[in-house]
Amino acid sequence: MRICIVGSGYVGLVTGTCLADSGNRVIGVDIDEKKVELLSRGECPIYEPGLEEMLRANLKSSRQRFSTDLAESVRDSTIVFIAVGTPPRDDGSADLTGVESVAAAIAAAVGGPTVIVVKSTVPVGTCDRLAAAIERGASHPINVVSNPEFLKEGCAVDDFLRPDRVVIGADDDDAAEIITDLYRPFVMNNRPILRMSRSAAEMTKYAANACLATRISFINEIAAICDRMQVDINEVRRGIGSDSRIGNHFLYPGVGYGGSCFPKDVQALAHVGRAAGVDCGILEAVHRRNVSQHRILVDKILEKFGPKLDGRRFAFWGVAFKPKTDDIREAPSLSIAAALLDAGAEIALHDPQALQTARAHFGERVAYCDDAYDAIRGADALVIVTEWNEFRNPDFDLIRERLKQPLIFDGRNIYDLSVMSRRGFEYHSIGRPPVVP
Repeated sequence: MRICIVGSGYVGLVTGTCLADSGNRVIGVDIDEKKVELLSRGECPIYEPGLEEMLRANLKSSRQRFSTDLAESVRDSTIVFIAVGTPPRDDGSADLTGVESVAAAIAAAVGGPTVIVVKSTVPVGTCDRLAAAIERGASHPINVVSNPEFLKEGCAVDDFLRPDRVVIGADDDDAAEIITDLYRPFVMNNRPILRMSRSAAEMTKYAANACLATRISFINEIAAICDRMQVDINEVRRGIGSDSRIGNHFLYPGVGYGGSCFPKDVQALAHVGRAAGVDCGILEAVHRRNVSQHRILVDKILEKFGPKLDGRRFAFWGVAFKPKTDDIREAPSLSIAAALLDAGAEIALHDPQALQTARAHFGERVAYCDDAYDAIRGADALVIVTEWNEFRNPDFDLIRERLKQPLIFDGRNIYDLSVMSRRGFEYHSIGRPPVVP
C-alpha cells in the first residue's frame, strides 16, 4: 500500500517504519527540515531500541522516505495517517490545532479516494467533526478512521509488530476493511483487530491510559500509607497482585508517572468528562496524587539534610521518565532536581540515553556525567530516579568509596532492604521502612 504519515515524531516514526518494514511504501512528512534531513540519512532523532536499524534498512530498500512537501506526499498515497501532537492547554484540554490544520491540508491535496487515519490521541467526537468538515469541501471520496496507538516507549517497535490488539474506529465498512488489511500481518499471533465506532475508539485510548495511570497512583497512595505505618509495600504488592482479578501490572510504587501520554491524557479525559457534565473525581485525584508523588524523594532528602542544601551535592541516576528511552517529558526527575536546586544543592546527572535531552532542559545548572560512577564522586547521596537495568546490580563497594557517606535515596525500589542493610548503606525508598545502619 502507498502510505503517507504526517508527523515524524515518536508515534509517526515508529508507525511509518514498521509499516514500511512489512512491505508498504511509506512517505513520512514533517515541517522540520532538519529532522527530515536527519531521518533521510538514517539517523533517528529519538532513542527507541531497534528503530534506527529498521529505519536504515527501509531507506536502503526504498520502502521509506521523508519529505517536507505534504501536498505531493498526500497525492501519491491512498492512506494518510495523522500523527501530530495534541499538547495540553492550560485547562487540561487537548490542543487540536495541529490535527485540524493537517486534516484540512490533506483534504485539499488528495488526488483520489483516500482514507485518513487519525493516529493522534484526540478527544471523543474529533474524528466525526473532522469527517463532517472534510466531506463538505472534498473533491474526492475521503473516509476518516480512528486508529489509536498503544505503544510503550522503550518497547514501541515490538508493541507495533506484536500488538495486544488493534483498534479501528470507522463508520464505513470499506475504509475499515482497508485498514484491517494493513494490520493483518501484525496479528498473526491471533491477537484481535477490534472494529468499533470512531468515538468508541477515541474513548478506548483515553480510558486505557487513564486506567493504567490510576493503578500507578493507587499503589503510590498505598505506599504512602505503608511509609507511615512501617509496612513494606513490596509485600503488600505481592499480596494483592497474586489475585487474578488484580494482577501485578502497573502496581509498582515510585516517584510517579511521566512521559507524553499519561499526564496529558488523564487531564484531557477529565476535561472531556467535566464538559459533558460528569463528576470526574477519580481522574482528578489520580492526577493530584501523581503530582504530589514527585515530591516524595525531595521530602525524604530534606528530612535528612534540612531545608537548606547549600554545599550539598547529589548524584542522580536516571533522568528519562522510564528506561529504554531518552524522553524526559513530564519526567519526575525534572521536578525533583528543580526542588533540590532551589534549596541550594548541586546535582550531577547520569542517564544511559537522556543526557542530551536533559542538557536542553537544565542547561548549565547541573553537571552531566557519561559514567554512572563519575556522577557519585564526592556526592552526599545517590538519588535513583529511573530504573535502568544497569543500575540494578552495581558495584556497591565503589559506590561506598566515592560517596561522602553510604546514603541512597531510591525512587524506584530497585534494591533489596536486606542487601542494603548487609552492605551498610543508609537506604530510603518508597513505601518501605528505611534502612539505617
